[in-house]
Amino acid sequence: MNLKFQNKKITGILTVLPKNEVNFEDEIDNYDFTHRQSMKLKLVMGFDKRRVVTEGTTISDLCVYGLNYLFDKKLLDKNDIDALIMVTVSPDHFMPPTSHIIHGRLGLKQDVYCTDITQGCAGYPIGLNQAFMLLEQDEINKVVVLNADIMSTKVSKNDRSSRPIIGDAAAITIVENESNGKTIHGSVKADGKGADALIIPAGGFKLPASEMTAELQKDKSGNLKSLDHVDMKGDEVFNFVQKEVPPMIENLLSRAECTKDEVDYFMFHQPNKFMLKQLANQMGVSETKVPNNVVENFGNANSVTIPTAITFNLGNKLKNESFRICMAGFGVGLSWTSLLMEMGNLDFCETIDYNN
Repeated sequence: MNLKFQNKKITGILTVLPKNEVNFEDEIDNYDFTHRQSMKLKLVMGFDKRRVVTEGTTISDLCVYGLNYLFDKKLLDKNDIDALIMVTVSPDHFMPPTSHIIHGRLGLKQDVYCTDITQGCAGYPIGLNQAFMLLEQDEINKVVVLNADIMSTKVSKNDRSSRPIIGDAAAITIVENESNGKTIHGSVKADGKGADALIIPAGGFKLPASEMTAELQKDKSGNLKSLDHVDMKGDEVFNFVQKEVPPMIENLLSRAECTKDEVDYFMFHQPNKFMLKQLANQMGVSETKVPNNVVENFGNANSVTIPTAITFNLGNKLKNESFRICMAGFGVGLSWTSLLMEMGNLDFCETIDYNN
């Protein structure tokens, strides 16, 4: 599905990272791999450090911390917030929605549109799409898009395919109207037939968590994990991304009458360094335009990898300069999404540590 928006802009991005850092080499002995094999995997995939929450920390904690930071720095006025969009696959509870929990903890006004969107890797463009649509309403002028996940709590410590890449984080993106703004082009696609390629089998209403679902079992690759843990069919996900993402980007740029050379940065979801390098090569784009350094520094926190890539790689540049940026998210669902937009002269674009 092709989308198009007029007169909308991002005015600020804040990434919130847990202060707790885990090193890949400290967990090597957990995996059914030799030390040499693990170090080769580290080099190819870009495994190194990742940020993970401490026990008891939830996504609402990360989001509230970040929003209070913006309030304290006078970068955001809580009374100006007209809508709160929470994008996550790791909510605080089944019910109520986490956006309402955040609303209550911050003491926001009653006239706020609050909603949760269950989305993972493709969730950043999807959250922005929802914000753009809400801004068509006369009484909505400022939307806060929250992307957050703490999937480190749902991955087996003996799963070498998922454990080394999973990190935790939150991002806060402010979206507003802009008179005479440039056109934003987007696309959203889904293939539910591949939904089990990335799944946590147990814990929901279909298969409630129990002693049985918590039992560790060895998969065909030698990973020990239970039905309560993340289960990723890595080959299927990799092939899906290489097959579907390049033509999506080609179509997006064609509709916008924009060449790849005219795009300053391709800010893509970052499952691992290898996948991003392969995508850049397949698209015929210089790797310098496709940052791939999020997983090795912070880990893969689902939809938060895109805003993390932006704040980590561009930071202060986006406060004073403007760039044409192509974003793409892909994974859980299966789903793949993209946006092409001008971004710049932001009120803030930074990364902070969660210190609580």
